[in-house]
Amino acid sequence: MAKAIKATIKINLPAGAATAGPPAGPILGQHGIPIMDFINQYNKATQDKKGSIIPAVITVYEDRTFSFVTKLPPAADLIKKKLGLEKGAKEPKRETVGKLSAADLEEIAKQKMKDLNTDDLEAAKKIIAGTAQNMGVEIENG
Repeated sequence: MAKAIKATIKINLPAGAATAGPPAGPILGQHGIPIMDFINQYNKATQDKKGSIIPAVITVYEDRTFSFVTKLPPAADLIKKKLGLEKGAKEPKRETVGKLSAADLEEIAKQKMKDLNTDDLEAAKKIIAGTAQNMGVEIENG
């Protein structure tokens, strides 16, 4: 028989470097998860992606056990990494912090595709382009 699910938690943590402090500790604690068990498993699973933010979807069961899956970094994180940016624009409509080539846009869209709710590359590119524009990143026409 399948275990009864108590909650599902989505959390973004630094790959290979999560700690029991905020944001993880308080969120996990309120659901009765053994915090260090999760932190150790998460850090081990994301060790090779250090320097990125890796979202995790944690399923908490009634018996206080848990399982989790990791996702790809948020699109904004992939865009910042590709362009070497610290952060997006303060006023995205007025300020431009970088340009993303059509090839880079397609590469990020392909990378992120399994986390997006589409299998259409053109739709995925539009989703990533929207994220980029909201960060003050222009898309070069290619």
